[in-house]
Amino acid sequence: RLDRTEGRMRSGAMEESAVRRCCLGWDFSTQQVKVVAVDSELNVYYEDSVHFDRDLPEFGTQGGVHVHKDRLTVTSPVLMWVQALDLILEKMKASGFDFSQVLALSGAGQQHGSVYWKAGASQALMSLSPALPLHQQLQACFSINDCPIWMDSSTTAQCRLLEAAVGGAQALSCLTGSRAYERFTGNQIAKVFQQNPEAYSDTERISLVSSFAASLFLGSYSPIDYSDGSGMNLLHIQEKVWSQACLAACAPHLEEKLGSPVPSCSVVGAISSYYIQRYGFAPGCKVVAFTGDNPASLAGMRLEEGDIAVSLGTSDTLFLWLQEPIPALEGHIFCNPVDSQHYMALLCFKNGSLMREKIRDDSASCSWSEFSKALRSTEMGNSGNLGFYFDVMEITPEIIGYHRFNAENVEVSAFPGDVEIRALIEGQFMAKRIHAEGLGYRVMPKTKILATGGASHNRDILQVLADVFGAPVYVIDTANSACVGSAYRAFHGLAGGTDVAFSEAMKLAPDPSLAATPSPGASQVYEALLPRYAELEQRILSQSGRALE
Repeated sequence: RLDRTEGRMRSGAMEESAVRRCCLGWDFSTQQVKVVAVDSELNVYYEDSVHFDRDLPEFGTQGGVHVHKDRLTVTSPVLMWVQALDLILEKMKASGFDFSQVLALSGAGQQHGSVYWKAGASQALMSLSPALPLHQQLQACFSINDCPIWMDSSTTAQCRLLEAAVGGAQALSCLTGSRAYERFTGNQIAKVFQQNPEAYSDTERISLVSSFAASLFLGSYSPIDYSDGSGMNLLHIQEKVWSQACLAACAPHLEEKLGSPVPSCSVVGAISSYYIQRYGFAPGCKVVAFTGDNPASLAGMRLEEGDIAVSLGTSDTLFLWLQEPIPALEGHIFCNPVDSQHYMALLCFKNGSLMREKIRDDSASCSWSEFSKALRSTEMGNSGNLGFYFDVMEITPEIIGYHRFNAENVEVSAFPGDVEIRALIEGQFMAKRIHAEGLGYRVMPKTKILATGGASHNRDILQVLADVFGAPVYVIDTANSACVGSAYRAFHGLAGGTDVAFSEAMKLAPDPSLAATPSPGASQVYEALLPRYAELEQRILSQSGRALE
């Protein structure tokens, strides 16, 4: 039901859309701006994109960014994002897209990036002329032209100051959902204030990439939403207000520059008259708060309470739906983008598909079918053999190297090939479950696991995932999940937002496919193994001097 054919509705193929009421979902990501149109039956029927390096070469980006000489500072030109929006809207107009059928729009932005609006910019936003593209009218509206983004890691000093100001890393995590991270926006703002005080004092508003993009559509400053706002080290995630201690530690007058945060499903206003006159949007078209790309992906995958999404790619990423989070020194807790009473957590594991491919090459003659055969021929629990496999320094936990233990917890130098393969996959999924539970996640009777990414095509790997977590595994088409999730969130905002369950608004969306159910006896096997795995992980961490405080 999800038709994602690239550019399907070009040149004259627009007849069927003439009466197709829809919502638009936008994604201002690191390398491109993308858009999808989703009709009222929740089918994707139009998509397009503008790629920064290819379509806007005059900005001189590589991978959508500028990496500075120190290799730590990474920025993107704010006018490139504005011009990309101009380009994509003109492409839609040229294809015959009927903007008058758009009921609402929402969007996502790469998380943690910040935009600095110069004093007087709000006036320029409110008085846009439909005769000119946006980028020509907003050229002088930014006090910083190259914006810090999530890839920046130049703010270590600011991170340490912020943690010290609130009583340490754990105290900051309890307040804001994460310890201080270099890419998080509060620390980036602190650096701007310290190193470029003139630009800071000339800034009347600071937006995230998400609220900046929403502001372009509103013709006025859009508030930051709770979910993306919780990736700043500034938002009190329980109270849903800015933490005064964190604001004071970063920069003066910061609260007035940020504005008040709002629930992620809020309708923040109607579309600016600029778009009505230039492109033919209906005056009643609503703008629903934009959010971060990870929260938007949670919406796109339609996670519900107790669910977990596992993306098995170059890095493995977990999205968790949490009712009562336990902020920790690892991972991130954000406000939930589709239910403001609940939370989402994000955990990232660097040693994902490349590690699986290396063990496949070494132990299964470079063959996935041999790899799968090894998983099928070995028993759950691997006769008590446990393994830790990290080619590069892992994020969660901070371990590097290979560590293999037999059933007596004695470290050994090697396993037979089939034992090695099962030890790798069981170990990867046990680590995910242990660290998810450390943030407050619990498997519930209705829990489902949504698997995406390259390894989700391997049913034998998914069987181990189902067995370790004791929950059924589904696969879902998540191409453009942030975009599609943004369109879904637009429908949710229209339907009533906080007063209507997201799942209720999504009833017509395509269902994921069941891929694996837990094997009989799996829960007994892994309930016994998980504490052992956790103890061995702590032993390795202690030996390397990296045990968590």
